[in-house]
Amino acid sequence: MKKSLLICLLLQLPVLAHATAPASPKPAPARPAGVVSDAERYARRCQSQSGYRIVRPQGTMLWGTKRDWNTEKRTEERSSVLVSTDLAPLRWADDGVTALRLEGGHLVASPAPEAGATTSGVVGTVLQGTASDGKPVEVAICGAEPSAEDPGMVFYRIEAWNAVAQEWENPCVAVDRVPDPRALAVSGVWDASGARKDVPGKLTFACQNGAITKCILWGYKPWASRDGQSLADFHQACTRLVRADYCGDGRSHTRQNTTIDIYDRLGMLEQAAVASAEWDPARASFEAAWAPDGATCLARTRDDRALETILQECPNRFQKGAAVELGKGERCTVRRADVSPGAALLRNLSYGASNGPASQDKSL
Repeated sequence: MKKSLLICLLLQLPVLAHATAPASPKPAPARPAGVVSDAERYARRCQSQSGYRIVRPQGTMLWGTKRDWNTEKRTEERSSVLVSTDLAPLRWADDGVTALRLEGGHLVASPAPEAGATTSGVVGTVLQGTASDGKPVEVAICGAEPSAEDPGMVFYRIEAWNAVAQEWENPCVAVDRVPDPRALAVSGVWDASGARKDVPGKLTFACQNGAITKCILWGYKPWASRDGQSLADFHQACTRLVRADYCGDGRSHTRQNTTIDIYDRLGMLEQAAVASAEWDPARASFEAAWAPDGATCLARTRDDRALETILQECPNRFQKGAAVELGKGERCTVRRADVSPGAALLRNLSYGASNGPASQDKSL
């Protein structure tokens, strides 16, 4: 059955929170002051010790993670406390587990736990991760919850070691709808430009409130296929579309609570034809067509900024000229110089910032 999907992008405005951390435990004489030993650090994992730290929405997100552990530090949207994680070697593991591997949408321990084991061997493991600035960060897997819709896809409750507060914290950004976000383990690594690369032995823990996970939940599972065609490129194009990353450089061009309608060339998602409380097709218009590396052509911007600003932001990428007709009344006013607009995998409609009221996200 064909589906239609209305998506409200909750792209939050930065709000800084001030929290006073409790005093760190008195360090042992053999250690530098303020530094927790390895044994003590691992013993404290998954204990919810950092609940006192106030988390606020931090802006548009690709990974759905915090930009920096220091909430008072000004950081840009392409920063993250966690962008990739190594499957091996493990920093810590229970039950004799020596490595993890990713199968589709879930992790598997190696060697496999013996029959009758009380755990899968995945939960409790500590992995080595990396932040966007290249600094190492340890990641603990604290829980595993299979998706009700797809048991082969597992949501993980993760914590990362915050070296600033000397505590384990959930690196995922919480919002009102998802106050305790989990993460999916996704093959590949996304860099600051939003580009995905296959890196052997590495994966991404993508949090629920980020574009990577949203696109998976909307049906574009990068490990799956449809009619013999891989959905990996559809998923990547979706991550660009969600954030209005026209130039394919990791910068978003949208506003909070902007409602959009997504549809694709495979017919997985179709345009919404019937008006509802969340969407009025009569007031919507075509915005852009999308490929894995950004927009292939644009009719207008989602946040109503002038198209000229996009052309200046990524010079030599788009060209003006005769309008491009895509059919069904959809028309581009600027197009990529190196890609045919018809090669796009996804397209979207939106109201534009001045054409309709924002609505709450009903899709997640």
